[in-house]
Amino acid sequence: MQKGPEQPRVTLYIILTTAFLSLCFLLSLSSSSHSSSSYTGRPEDLRPDPRLFPSSSKIAADTAPPSIAYLISGSSGDSRRIIRLLYATYHPRNRYLLHLDSLATQSERDRLAVAVQDVPIFRAARNVDVIGKPDFAYQRGSSPMASTLHGASILLRLSGAWDWFVNLSVDDYPLVTQDELLHIMSHLPKDLNFVNHTSYIGWKESRRLKPVIVDPGLYLVEKTDMFFASQKRELPKAFKLFSGPSFSILSRNFMEHCVLGTDNFPRTLLMYLSNTPDSLSNYFPTILCNSNLFKKTIINNNLLYLASNDTSKERYHQLDHKEFTEMVESGAAFARGFRYDDTVLDRIDHELLGRRPGEVVPGGWCLGDSGKNHSSCSVWGDSGILRPGSGSDRLERRIVELLSNDWFRSHQCVPE
Repeated sequence: MQKGPEQPRVTLYIILTTAFLSLCFLLSLSSSSHSSSSYTGRPEDLRPDPRLFPSSSKIAADTAPPSIAYLISGSSGDSRRIIRLLYATYHPRNRYLLHLDSLATQSERDRLAVAVQDVPIFRAARNVDVIGKPDFAYQRGSSPMASTLHGASILLRLSGAWDWFVNLSVDDYPLVTQDELLHIMSHLPKDLNFVNHTSYIGWKESRRLKPVIVDPGLYLVEKTDMFFASQKRELPKAFKLFSGPSFSILSRNFMEHCVLGTDNFPRTLLMYLSNTPDSLSNYFPTILCNSNLFKKTIINNNLLYLASNDTSKERYHQLDHKEFTEMVESGAAFARGFRYDDTVLDRIDHELLGRRPGEVVPGGWCLGDSGKNHSSCSVWGDSGILRPGSGSDRLERRIVELLSNDWFRSHQCVPE
């Protein structure tokens, strides 16, 4: 029996059919939020402590500090790292969604939810949730994009109050307190998007954009090898591709545009990238730079310290004490490349965040010790009060540099 030239067509048909089914599944993830809550009980039990939010007047709302929605993700064995990262980034005004992917056991996920409920300030603020039905995300493929959009859609449904979205992994860590970050962000337009991006494709064209793959993380519960097709595809002509590191700080308006918006381009790009290696690094930069609504809001810097000789490939080494001074003086808000229980994290806690082991970073909302325990933040007050330290000065210098001397406009979505 001759297979002839029909065999490649059949293979491509199977791949495209799988792509369509994967896309439908991905879109269903983005509209689902039923498995997200880590709190149960009567509706009145879900209200935040009024001491943290003493006024709900229109005047207070207009002058209140901004809020950040954090998606903090990890895998099997990462519960302790997720909790530590939650402590280090915590503020009652923010929103937190914790995600252990499908490689973790359900018992790990349950223990994480219980650990969250055991912390008094988390119970009082009602702002930390754990995803109950996990996603699986390969480092490559389109499943990280699906998982990120799923998390963003849950956060949009959980709260209407946050202003920026940040997706953190367990090898990330903050270099400033949330009081310092929120203080600086309160002086910026809320439509700004901090995203490293470039239109230079280079080596990515043959390795990450033209190959056709099927990501089993979209439809299988166990980890299996990706399927690579023998066919290649052409780059799109209807829009310009942009890429960059997966870490970014994205505005709420933009996330609503991607998840809920009436513009069809986010869904068109979702379909194009659903069978592409490393789709997450292309998704948000491409939407921003092809949108007349958002391309003027993008700052070509993600405020992340990444120790690498080539950030476009997002290859980074693990940080150590030798880079501590350079990392701090960079003025970045976050850094990436930390090992489990890295001693550098202890130094960041002590010198930059003022955080004690097993506790959240103290802020203006923290009034001190009740005397009944050793926690430095067992008594709390108005979450709208910020007490920034030296970290805000470093971050301010960094952002002023990015916005001065026309650097901001000259580095936006530049065709190369």
